[in-house]
Amino acid sequence: MEIRHALPQDVRELLHCLKMKSKYAVLLVFVISLVIIEKENNFISRVSDKLKQSPQALAEANSTELSPALAKNSSLASLQELDAAFSQLRSHLYNITLQLAGDPGDPRPRRHVLLMATTRTGSSFVGEFFNQQGSIFYLFEPLWHVEKTVNFLPGGASAVGSALVYRDVLKQLLLCDLYILENFISPVPEGHLTPFLFRRGSSHSLCEEPVCTPSTKKVFEKYYCKNRRCGPLNITLAAEACRRKQHVALKTVRIRQLEFLQPLVEDPRLDLRIIQLVRDPRAVLASRMVAFSGKYETWKKWASEGEAPLREEEVQRLRGNCESIRVSAELGLRQPGWLQGRYMLVRYEDVARAPLQKAREMFRFAGLPLTHQVEEWIGKNTQAPPDGNGVYSTCKNSSEQFDKWRFGMPFKLAQVVQDACGPAMQLFGYKLASSPAALANRSFSLLEEAQPAWVT
Repeated sequence: MEIRHALPQDVRELLHCLKMKSKYAVLLVFVISLVIIEKENNFISRVSDKLKQSPQALAEANSTELSPALAKNSSLASLQELDAAFSQLRSHLYNITLQLAGDPGDPRPRRHVLLMATTRTGSSFVGEFFNQQGSIFYLFEPLWHVEKTVNFLPGGASAVGSALVYRDVLKQLLLCDLYILENFISPVPEGHLTPFLFRRGSSHSLCEEPVCTPSTKKVFEKYYCKNRRCGPLNITLAAEACRRKQHVALKTVRIRQLEFLQPLVEDPRLDLRIIQLVRDPRAVLASRMVAFSGKYETWKKWASEGEAPLREEEVQRLRGNCESIRVSAELGLRQPGWLQGRYMLVRYEDVARAPLQKAREMFRFAGLPLTHQVEEWIGKNTQAPPDGNGVYSTCKNSSEQFDKWRFGMPFKLAQVVQDACGPAMQLFGYKLASSPAALANRSFSLLEEAQPAWVT
């Protein structure tokens, strides 16, 4: 027997009216479902009784007037009640979504920004643009804790597993669920308090009131605030501060596969903008050899002495890194439907040469205002004296520093990078040096004169 024949007479009349009224067509499945549920738990009667107790609310919820002929039909009275209940449910779900994503009383859109890079590409410097904006809750490398806690082997299924873990933690952080980090911080926080959040001092939001609680004597702070004394980080206060801020930004060098971020881009609770920062791979290697000297001992000996042979796995690792960056960038530049208006590719060299201009472009892309505080910080920190150019410093004379590496890199080392990273360098508009003289010639630019089409 068909379901229609099993329904009561008044319900069949209701379905007939629905066909005549296209505005209620979308409620057809909803009404049928409720009728079936009514037989088991009398759901409709409870909704109806509740609505009858508040006729004024019912009238406000359903402002559409019924024609006199239709109003006489008792089935349409039930439809009116169901319409009101459906509207209330939809409004309730919408409010929950807003509460998860931001302040429902604030009409301004809540933006989420991910600065996606690799080590030694200038991401700490660029991240400071967002850190200096007072309405942004900024986190510096929170995924560091995940990497230190979970052991992943390079390549294969393990690489996919690490990307999924990073993505899921990142989603929670963008939603201000900072408690997710307690699963990875060592030692485990007690009472949501920890003095071990990596580089806490690199986030203004974690070093200002009310997150900055009075300092506690005899408590060792491994990562402390730079400009003021604060007690151990209270993760609850930090999460509340995140929800109070208008926007959220996060910088990480531990996510390289752009395709894994699609669920985040499509999550209705997030309004995600992804900025991928790249840098000349020759400059990246030169910087890593200084910053991570122990890990690049073989490279240094081979480049300076030629004694230790350069192992093939080292070159393959370099090639793999460049390829993962290139593949993600090509995906972003293709702008598939899920990435439309959500992806921006930025070269560090362009930021170094014109930091204020590039900052304006990035903030415009993210839909964020560029405040006077950001402009002032850029002015002060891109014209630094020579002693401000430390390895980990974000205070640099950027226009003079961005290609300084080329005058100390052996040409044979540059050749290895060019051979391994040629496709990525071509995509990003970096010239290959054909000789030691060309590499060290200040008048020879290593950036293509005609910038790639994607460069704004």
